[in-house]
Amino acid sequence: MPAFDLPLPELERHRPAVEEPDDFDPFWHDTLAEAAGPDPLVSVRPVGSGLRLTESWDVTFRGFAGDPVRAWFSRPAHTRGPLPAVVEFAGYGRGRGLPHERLTWVNAGYAHLLMDNRGQGDQYGSGGATPDPHACAPGGPGPAVRGLLAARDHHYRRLITDAVRAVTAVRALPGVDGARVAAVGNSQGGGIALAVAGLVHDLAATVVSAPLLCGIRRALELTDAGPYGEIAAYLAVHRGAETAAYRTLSYLEGISFARRARAPAHFGVGLRDTVCPPSGAYAAFNRYGELTGGAARKEIHAYPYNGHEGGDAIHVRRQLAWLHQVLDVS
Repeated sequence: MPAFDLPLPELERHRPAVEEPDDFDPFWHDTLAEAAGPDPLVSVRPVGSGLRLTESWDVTFRGFAGDPVRAWFSRPAHTRGPLPAVVEFAGYGRGRGLPHERLTWVNAGYAHLLMDNRGQGDQYGSGGATPDPHACAPGGPGPAVRGLLAARDHHYRRLITDAVRAVTAVRALPGVDGARVAAVGNSQGGGIALAVAGLVHDLAATVVSAPLLCGIRRALELTDAGPYGEIAAYLAVHRGAETAAYRTLSYLEGISFARRARAPAHFGVGLRDTVCPPSGAYAAFNRYGELTGGAARKEIHAYPYNGHEGGDAIHVRRQLAWLHQVLDVS
């Protein structure tokens, strides 16, 4: 697929206006307040993974509406003292899988919490274990369109709340340095990590690649791939629902979260990405931290001949080097 979005020089200057609802901040303040509680953890059980250099636990924490959300928590075996932590959010249609699947961050010396995606897990990987008991509002079968006609009903309101609560949960786990927590994700996970960066003001870092939910309106004009295609397909049937849908999506816009972020940020993007068009990632990057005095540190890496996979393992190497510097890991 040839490059289909803006040329790189234009992407580097891309700062589109954002249609934010007047109650964006109160909406998220009230949503998170409803989920707050004195103890985020429900249970923490050790699990055997067959790995000798990694210890893992099956964690359940309280997410949106106090719903139980599952996660895998892992640490390098035989480590002492509190470790910085990476909270990772999975891609669209994925669940948390199995505890031995994602070892990069643990092998880098971090405590690692991999959050399950409520109501997802049936499209890729090894499945999930967290149902979504609230998924009954009007909308299509895919997560991107569940509850599309009202922001309070939308799937991502619940998933983003879970993600914020995951940061609270990891800080309550033993052996974690709560002052050094990073939010990390790719694709849907990248969009969720960016939302966390905008909502958790004492986050230490955010690492985002190919983020979903950034520049949503433009993405719907450019592509029918992936989750954006699900939204377009819904609106193709429900003619006249555009106004309500776009208002709902305005509460989920990654650029709006990016504007409110404070933590140092690392972005990655493939310029031939038709799933999450690169203009969305650049818009979020270019406006990142603008309402909070600007991020202390941010950088973006573009891969001109890559699509949704971006820089793949090359980019992960860059992420590791950057995060070691930001979190002062020797």
